[in-house]
Amino acid sequence: MTPDADVVVIGGGQSGLAAGYHLRRLGVDFVILDGQTTPGGAWRHTWDSLHLFSPAAYSSLPGRLMPPQPGETYPDAAHVVSYLTDYEESYELPIQRHVRVKGVHRHGSLLRVSTDARTWHARVVVSATGTWWRPFLPTVPGRDHFTGVQLHTMEYRRPQDFAGQRVVVVGGGNSGAQIAADLAYDTDLTWVTRREARFLADEIDGRALFDAATARRRALDEGRADTGGVASLGDIVAVPPVREARDAGLLKASPMFSRVTATGVEWADGTRADADAIIWCTGFRPALSHLAPLGLRGLRGHIPTTGTRATDEPRLHLLGYGDWTGPASATLIGVGSPARSAAQEISALLKETHCPAKGSGAR
Repeated sequence: MTPDADVVVIGGGQSGLAAGYHLRRLGVDFVILDGQTTPGGAWRHTWDSLHLFSPAAYSSLPGRLMPPQPGETYPDAAHVVSYLTDYEESYELPIQRHVRVKGVHRHGSLLRVSTDARTWHARVVVSATGTWWRPFLPTVPGRDHFTGVQLHTMEYRRPQDFAGQRVVVVGGGNSGAQIAADLAYDTDLTWVTRREARFLADEIDGRALFDAATARRRALDEGRADTGGVASLGDIVAVPPVREARDAGLLKASPMFSRVTATGVEWADGTRADADAIIWCTGFRPALSHLAPLGLRGLRGHIPTTGTRATDEPRLHLLGYGDWTGPASATLIGVGSPARSAAQEISALLKETHCPAKGSGAR
């Protein structure tokens, strides 16, 4: 059977675009399927005050520097959306939008990609769906009985929505700290973390985090001692709004509560805090449900990989899900290197088993 495209890339966010850039450079026939109606990936759906950890020049995809945002050292999410839009247009990447992939199946020598629009047959699939679409909510006693508003990070937008309310923010990572800082001035805030909040040194930003992640991966690959990577530095980047709220004494974390009540939260010693809203900044998991038919999932929902290639399915590559698919691969600057490696490996595989796709040739 002749494939519809040599490569189907699932996801048109930053990882899918990086994959497309390198596949295009190698002359590979491919198509990118994206479930969204407009460019920008998850960046289009973040909270209003979100900014990058790094300056624009250190937040770029391969081949095209992100321009600086006037008046901002660290660009905001809207600037990132504009950059990603310009990126895909400049390279004329073949993206089909508002196409939701339902499943990837083995189909003889090909992989069958079923969507809500049509079915694609490809020789290789690159999954680049990220994590934003699969929020994680911890199992906490009483969570289902709370009568107020509950949101996850992905649903939070702006502090004005909670002005004057009692808000509990749960989570000691960057999203928890940033949203807590956002709410610290106009709400009755309770910030809760599982362990003591660990702020990185004020001078550390995304540049240092990328270097730490890369050094850790290099050490592990060379059989040297684990450097600890980013985790050894701390959990929270002290971006300006977080630093200001912290220095003003407004970011004081309480330990994790033991249960949720109908009207708030309660700790093991019986202490209670009433709340109108609870915001769960408790992270995400890889959005991999479309790969379930392949039966590849391992520990913690990850698919074992060799580099970016699925260990048990050489026709599948995973890109942008975290360090297990490349050091810092879930970041703008970090995804370029694993995307290049994946494209080179895919190109070599296609040359070994060449059978032109319909209308083959780089698009």
